[in-house]
Amino acid sequence: MGTSRPRWQELWRRLGARGQGDAAYDAVIGHYGDPARAYHTVRHLGECLTHFDEVRRRVRRPDEVEAALWFHDAIYDPHAADNEERSADLADRLLGPAGVRTEHLAEIRRLVLATGHRGAPDPQDDTSVVTDIDLTILGAERSRFDEYEADIRREYAFVPDDQFRRRRREILESFLARPAIYATPWFRERFEAPARENLHRSIAALR
Repeated sequence: MGTSRPRWQELWRRLGARGQGDAAYDAVIGHYGDPARAYHTVRHLGECLTHFDEVRRRVRRPDEVEAALWFHDAIYDPHAADNEERSADLADRLLGPAGVRTEHLAEIRRLVLATGHRGAPDPQDDTSVVTDIDLTILGAERSRFDEYEADIRREYAFVPDDQFRRRRREILESFLARPAIYATPWFRERFEAPARENLHRSIAALR
């Protein structure tokens, strides 16, 4: 079902929200559809949801995990450092007034904030699945990864080339420096090796 409206409406009902959630769906998809974006688009959202469908039975609170994926990049401003916080705020604004319970909102916020990748998640916690899903692009097929890197450069077109290369290299090297890029065995088995190969290639090209 990808990012379809019926999929959203089913999640909306499972979260206990009132109505059909059409306005909320339009708002979320509208953010991802911003023409200024190159990578953080509806396509990225759809890829994340596809990976989630593969591991849905492996998470403790699947509805909150799915909701967090819908919202995790809803707000994306390359100039800002608080996109995850603002995306979590958007989830509160759209879900709270519809009657979603506070405990669900709190968990969705916690999961969205985890996609800031500011620390290694607990492999036993649902944050590990959310962050691993968000990083699957690193272990994508070579052509898709290269497309991703080009899209990131377009989103940061305002950054001078030397500065972008240096900062991008630092970010990619930080993932390589981890004992494991992926926190969960399921994702590690499938994406760790190709991710490291892709990262080495990209870092070499950025030098």
